[in-house]
Amino acid sequence: MTKTKITPEEALAYHLEPKPGKYEVVATTPMATQRDLSLAYSPGVAVPVQAIADNPETAYDYTVKGNMVAVISNGTAILGMGNLGALASKPVMEGKAVLFKRFADVNAIDIELDTEDAEEIIKAVSLMGPTFGGINLEDIKAPECFIIEQRLKEIMDIPVFHDDQHGTAVICAAGLINALELSGKKIGDVRIVLNGAGAAGIACLELLKSMGAKHDNCIMCDTKGVIYQGRTEGMNQWKSAHAANTPLRTLDEAMRGADVFLGVSAKGAVTPEMVSNMAENPVIFAMANPDPEITPEEAHAVRPDAIVATGRSDYPNQVNNVLGFPYLFRGALDIHARAINDEMKIACAKALAALAREDVPDEVAMAYGRKLSFGRDYIIPTPFDPRLIYIIPPAVAKAGMDTGVARRPIIDMPGYVQALKSRMDPTASILQGIHARAKQAQARMIFAEGDDPRVLRAAVAWQRAGLGKALVVGRESDVREKLETAGLADAFRELEVVNAANSRHLETYKEFLYTRLQRDGFDRIDVHRLAARDRHVFGALMLQHGHGDGLITGATRKSAHVLQLINHVFDARATDGAVGVTALLHKGRIVLIADTLVHEWPDSEDLATIATKAAAVARNLGLEPRVAFVSFSTFGYPVSERATKMHQAPKVLDARKVDFEYEGEMTVDVALNPAAMAHYPFCRLTGPANILVVPARHSASISVKLMQEMAGATVIGPILTGVKKPIQICSTNATVNDILNMAVMTACKVG
Repeated sequence: MTKTKITPEEALAYHLEPKPGKYEVVATTPMATQRDLSLAYSPGVAVPVQAIADNPETAYDYTVKGNMVAVISNGTAILGMGNLGALASKPVMEGKAVLFKRFADVNAIDIELDTEDAEEIIKAVSLMGPTFGGINLEDIKAPECFIIEQRLKEIMDIPVFHDDQHGTAVICAAGLINALELSGKKIGDVRIVLNGAGAAGIACLELLKSMGAKHDNCIMCDTKGVIYQGRTEGMNQWKSAHAANTPLRTLDEAMRGADVFLGVSAKGAVTPEMVSNMAENPVIFAMANPDPEITPEEAHAVRPDAIVATGRSDYPNQVNNVLGFPYLFRGALDIHARAINDEMKIACAKALAALAREDVPDEVAMAYGRKLSFGRDYIIPTPFDPRLIYIIPPAVAKAGMDTGVARRPIIDMPGYVQALKSRMDPTASILQGIHARAKQAQARMIFAEGDDPRVLRAAVAWQRAGLGKALVVGRESDVREKLETAGLADAFRELEVVNAANSRHLETYKEFLYTRLQRDGFDRIDVHRLAARDRHVFGALMLQHGHGDGLITGATRKSAHVLQLINHVFDARATDGAVGVTALLHKGRIVLIADTLVHEWPDSEDLATIATKAAAVARNLGLEPRVAFVSFSTFGYPVSERATKMHQAPKVLDARKVDFEYEGEMTVDVALNPAAMAHYPFCRLTGPANILVVPARHSASISVKLMQEMAGATVIGPILTGVKKPIQICSTNATVNDILNMAVMTACKVG
């Protein structure tokens, strides 16, 4: 796996566009009429107010309390950057809030407290108790974090969880369960050395001891060496609790014969010599960020038998807190827990460990570009495993119920699991999957419009994300100037700029084009102008001759015009089998609409072909296709000449004996709404359609743009399919991210 390079300019642009920050608040109830306002506020709101006053437990029924977490920090220990203050911590806390939503559908709001006084923080947070169902403390330095968490646990009746401590501990424990199984050792027998006596390190050791690790077998070290009984320098009550009765004084001495090393310290803290002195089949969790105590390469060079995990996503076995905290809170919130106790954390760790031993779904392996199976390089599940949402929370909830912290136990556990499955957002995992496949493909991507700043920024992002080589069509001076204006001057040397006018392949391109177009009214002067002056044609010629692996164009010209230019080089017309498919991503759903680019007014045979090509795109995205031929009528009523072809198209597919679900004709609500579909029990679709084949290109365009403007849907496409080589045409209003997504689609040959 290659490391993604993120530039300061990209990071700032991500947080600035399209709106400052990372989330917004959206109303979940109607707010359109006077009646709505009367129900939402006065006088209607008085009814739930009184109900909660009479029975406080009903706050979970009538407010968002039961699915709301506060992410709280004072910025004294930001992501290894140190004490930068409350305000500077806000981007991190916003990020934590959106991770809660993305992975476990938990609403979260960040709160930054501008104080380093532990008592002030305790007072402020405790007073917020009525608002939230749980408190996630973050990036608060030790020892204050211990004091704050302990006191809040004592005085609040909702879960209080310091993720820097317990999140790391839970994932570490999950990985260690499996590492010890692979090495044939038991937790009660192994010698464990931990380096880094801060919040995370102490929590890791405490959780492992509660799982059976023996106190006398655990050695904790800090910057001054081993924490031993009788030591006074740099000590506090939390370190003292783990002081060992040992003659060992240095990390080097402690590592000799150790079975397990856990690191939450600093880059380079562990040497290859230390690793070489460890016991047989050593387990090394070098979790310092951004750089581990020792790299897997360094460890394996001296100990090939080592099982190694890090905090990095570009190495196997990433100890990533996102595997824990969203699902811990999901399970705790769903039982209205009073706390998150050790039993719930251990249940989370054991469930994670068990999941890593299960067969890995194809879509997960596809997302990571490699086969994943339980073993030394796969002891912890990946963050994008879709099973996490319905496997971890039930285990946490059951442990909470068994230990008496649940206010409202779950009676129907199978029903709860099904409800959790419905919370999954397939769109994010799909995008993650195609990005991983693109990174594996390492395509040479041709960006035809090198005079457009959006295209240049997308090309730079492509290159720096490790997705492949960016080939930019344009004049060197123009590209350099626009990159400088965009604050990306240093990127010029990273890109390969191809100037059509002085390309060494120009004569070859022109000869090919003349042979292809000479009977279509083009003479050699026309061909020279096309090849040397039109970037869309030149980019297509590069692709045709194998001087690139994919082509991205269309950001500066209307798609119909660009398609016409591409047809000078490739066969991308309706009669050639080309089809345009647009993906709409909205509120956790993905729906493909076709044909949005090529066919102006398809007949029933064309519609069947469009459906088949769209089904192939869906499968390439990891979706099992369910096609609906949509119209303003449903199964023959009302009768209309314009709906007839939509009625006939399924019969064409019947004759072709295709291997995907399809049905029609039907209105859009019947296609997408299970309740509406239920009125037609003979319908052959097993669930809501994810491909809508529409009557004509104009209706496709109207549908896509209406969803984009009115509903805020994310649009990817149109994805051009049915062409000999991978080409994608962006829309003229495409953002940098849209262009990058289209490039990813091209590299994955989704079309």
